[in-house]
Amino acid sequence: MPAERLHLRNIHNTSTFRLTILLGSSAMVGILLLLLLIYSLTAQELNARNDRILRSEAERLLLAPESSLPTKIAMQLSHNTSDLNYIALLSPNGEFLSGNLREVLSLPIGQPTERASLITIDNPLRLLAIKTYSGKILIVGRDISPLVNLRSRIITILAYSGLIIVLFFLVAGFASSIGPLRRVDRLQQVARTIAQGRLDARMPVQDRGDELDLLAATVNYMIEEVERTVSQIKAVTDAAAHDLRTPLTRARNQLYRISRQADLDEMTVTHIENAMAELDSVVARFAALMRISELETVRQTAGFASVSLAVLATSVAELYEPLAEDRGITFLFDADPAAFVFGDEKLLFEAVSNLVDNAIKFAPPGGRVALHVATGDGHSCVEVRDDGPGIATDKRTIVLRRFDRGSAPADVPGSGLGLSIVSAIVQLHHFSLEMDTGSPGLIVRIVAPSSQAPENG
Repeated sequence: MPAERLHLRNIHNTSTFRLTILLGSSAMVGILLLLLLIYSLTAQELNARNDRILRSEAERLLLAPESSLPTKIAMQLSHNTSDLNYIALLSPNGEFLSGNLREVLSLPIGQPTERASLITIDNPLRLLAIKTYSGKILIVGRDISPLVNLRSRIITILAYSGLIIVLFFLVAGFASSIGPLRRVDRLQQVARTIAQGRLDARMPVQDRGDELDLLAATVNYMIEEVERTVSQIKAVTDAAAHDLRTPLTRARNQLYRISRQADLDEMTVTHIENAMAELDSVVARFAALMRISELETVRQTAGFASVSLAVLATSVAELYEPLAEDRGITFLFDADPAAFVFGDEKLLFEAVSNLVDNAIKFAPPGGRVALHVATGDGHSCVEVRDDGPGIATDKRTIVLRRFDRGSAPADVPGSGLGLSIVSAIVQLHHFSLEMDTGSPGLIVRIVAPSSQAPENG
């Protein structure tokens, strides 16, 4: 499982964020509809109030005799201290007779009409036209700039309210999603630990009783059952390996004593030696199985210290360089003296030795094997490279299992346990084991956090 970290871009994929946005959108639509209803009712009420004022003004003017209507209009306008009222008296054919609204207008009779502006007046007006008894047209108007400004402000408030509500729910969605996402991240970290073979690891349960706690508890129960089953299988395997190793060793020793008898012919001695070699192979496999079991079971780090990878790799190179020369393989070695890690020197020596041993086994005669130690980015790396057949990408996880030898031919010695031991040692140290294509061949790396060199004295 690849390493993953908490990123803000992951928040919008969480169910908490989506649920918050869904509920927030529903609430926002409801609030906006409520505000729109309030605005509509308010605007309707304000228009109706203005219309009542216009009708009242028109009816009051029509109560006067028609001959004195111009005088009544002039008197009415003289009391127009707010300059919000407009009146015009037109002849039946539309000629201006009296008032302060001199613009000729074509208006429906008896129906209030709103005009955004006129030629001589920039402000919005609410106008009402009524016919007199003689057919003249009385126009009563009112400046509704305050009403239009109020409506504009209400629309602005609605727009900003919607924006603020959207931002609020987005922030609420992010805030409510960070906690669950962090918990999921911790669950993923534990899952990666379990996937690396640490069956003693458990999912954190925060006693909230929510779905994540239920999932963690279920997974913990499953891991406990898997750990119990694996422990039982390992116990049987280890017991069989331990119990069979002793009689096999005795049988091998008996064969050895028989092979040393003087009256045996050469053919019989050869058969006995072949049988001894097979027994040695079986005993070695049992020893490797017990070694893996020991590494996977006893996860003690009390003996860990700062280890120089350069010194360790030099010892491995000195041990395997003669073997490579015997097979006609060029052995290359270089190491950075600053490469230090925190771990068990003997176990790391065993891991690197297994990798080099495998590389020499699979490298063709006349090929090359390289052991390289480097540092960088806070990590130290041991790299073993060969130009053998390599391992297919889809097989690189499988070869770490016990007894799996990949595509190795039958004439290549080995039990398929070397990489399993390396994997167990790497997991014990919480390092990482990487495989890459060498084009041709295989590159295997052990990558570990760098450690400081021990102080002298």
